[in-house]
Formats: sequence, structure tokens, C-alpha cells
Amino acid sequence: MKFLFIAGGSSATVFTIAPLATALRNAGHEVLVAANQPLTDTASSIGLPSVSTNPEPVWHFMRFDRAGNQIEPPKGHRENMLHTGRSFARMGVAGLDALRDLAEDWRPDVVIGGSMTYGAGLFATELGIPYVRHDWDVVPTTEADPGAEEELRPELERLGLAGLPVPDLAIDVCPPSLRPHLPSPHAEGAQPMHWLPGNSQRRLERWMYTRPENRKRVVITTGTRALAFQSAQEMRRLVEQLAQTGAEVLIAAPEQVTEKFAPELGDVPIGWLPLDVVVPTCDLLVHHGGGVTAMTAMNAGVPQLITPEASYMEIVAKALTDFGAGLTVATQDQDSTDAIAAACREILSDARYAQRARVLSDEMATLPTPSEVAHTLEKLATG
Repeated sequence: MKFLFIAGGSSATVFTIAPLATALRNAGHEVLVAANQPLTDTASSIGLPSVSTNPEPVWHFMRFDRAGNQIEPPKGHRENMLHTGRSFARMGVAGLDALRDLAEDWRPDVVIGGSMTYGAGLFATELGIPYVRHDWDVVPTTEADPGAEEELRPELERLGLAGLPVPDLAIDVCPPSLRPHLPSPHAEGAQPMHWLPGNSQRRLERWMYTRPENRKRVVITTGTRALAFQSAQEMRRLVEQLAQTGAEVLIAAPEQVTEKFAPELGDVPIGWLPLDVVVPTCDLLVHHGGGVTAMTAMNAGVPQLITPEASYMEIVAKALTDFGAGLTVATQDQDSTDAIAAACREILSDARYAQRARVLSDEMATLPTPSEVAHTLEKLATG
């Protein structure tokens, strides 16, 4: 059978689908990943065959409407979610012609799309085949749906739909204990699945997969914009404060951040790190609030200090903080570096954070594996 995964947005959307896509390939099925052009290389880097649906990244669709007019990003969580829904809807529509061309040569039996991959539902409806919605992380994205529905009205009317296509199966990766701390419920009757990391790799060195002896380890991941650290000097100050606790510090960063920060950090390891390998060796993960980064720590049972960069990241941060598996520091604070260091010291000195993080990890481990869910998709494909 043929399973088409449609990704869109950031590389995280590709990493999320990787375990299920790999499980289906291992079961003997054909799998393709369709994504906007910048993400096809990401899919290839983790061993998934991919095709391009559009040369533009998601940010292009967030900045311009259908007529090509520039859009000013709105303020406020609700307005931002509606804006995001409209943007992802535009991206989905822009990729439909490429998907139609693909189906002429390679017609899928099932289409699997992420939380806001609205083109997946439209395309599956056109073909009259099952549509699966695969959550990227724990954040409910239903607040974005009204914006997408408004943007997609012409396409929905053409297909005879009153609203967004309803998935034949929804895959939920949220640990059950975290749901009460989220602002809205996930889909009723959803198929739970054990979320597993699927990030890109590099040649490993021993220090990446072994814990340091007699000291704690903190991993800081800057994200792509590093809003919590406005300068390399602030990052160095944070590292120095953490070093005073006796902790070892590693910094996971993309190339552009590494080039900027490395000269200020001496022998502190900085660069691309495979978080699925490194995070299980650490006692604390400090990051920007990305859903996949947070899920990687949850899966490993590691507490988190989150400095959210956007409103949806604040949802992740609040849920984990309320559950007791981490803390949140607002990056708007004038002395955010000192506040981050203080919060790190609290987490490292109080075993309750690690205990709560392990609760989430243990729960995730009891959920059906991607291989088990692959069997469910096989049944869906055969009717």
C-alpha cells in the first residue's frame, strides 16, 4: 500500500512524522513525504523519500495573502492562532496542484497530515481516500481552524463541504496526565501513540551518549532565533552561572547561532546536537518552547526550563510548569538571563521536577508504538 505524509512549517513537522512513516516502510509499504521545498532536505536527512509541493517556506504564506499583499502579524494569542490557521491554509492550497500531479503517477491509499496541514484533508477528500490527522505535539491547534476554514471557503465549497474535512483517524501523542493542563481537549476517540524523536543525526562522540561522572548536565537549545539570549555575552553569563553549580553545559544550536556565539564560549560544546541521543544524558533541558523539543524531553523523562518565543509555546510552558515537570521564564523580562539561571538552579536542586518528568515519560512508554499504529493505518487503507 502507499502512504503519503504531508508536512509543512518547520523541520519539526518532519521529525514528528518520521517514526510512523518509518514503521510503515518497515512493514513493507511505500511511503512518500510531500512538503514545501525547504523541508524536503530535512526528510532526506532522516532517510525518508520526499517530493516538493512548493518552493516557498511557511513564513512566505504568513506574510502575504492570496493577492500578494503583505500582512502585519496580529498581536494576542487568539488573533495569532487565526492568522496562523489562515497562513497554513494558504500553504496547503498552494501545494494542491503539485499533489494532483503526484497522484497521476503515484496515487496514495491514505494521506497523513499534521495538526495544521490543511492541504492533506483537502487532497484526501478530492481523491476519496482516508485522511489521518497526526498531532505534532501536545498543543491543541483547534484555535487555528476557524482562520483556516475562512481562508479555505472556496475550496471547501468546491468539494461540497460545510467545514474542514473531518479525519478518518486522529493520532494523539499527548501524555494523558498532561491533558488537564492544556486549554482545550484533543479529539475524542483519537488513536493514542507513543511519541518518539525522529531528528537528524551526526557522527556521535562518546560524550554525547554518556553522562558525566559526579556532576549534572544541562543542555541549552537556542532554537533558530535565540530570543532568550540577545547576545553571545548573555549566553556566556548564563553558562558561567550554571558552571558555578558544578553542572556541565552543552549548547545545541544551528549553524548561524553557533558562528555567532562560539567565539565567546571558549571550550563549551556548541553546535548541532542530536537531541534524541543527548537529552537522555542530561538533568535539565533549557529551550524556547518548541513542541518537538519539549516532547523529546518528556520522552526522556527530563525536566525543562522554557523561555517561550510565541503564544503557542507559552501553552507548552504553562502545561509543563503546572504539572510540575518544569518552570517558565518570560524572555521579555529585563534580567531574563539571571532569571533563567535562578530557575535552572531550582530545578537542579529539587528532585520533584525530575520525578514529575519521569511520570510523563512512563506514561508515554505505555502508549501504542508507531508500529502498532501502522497496523491501524493498514486496516484503514483496506476499509
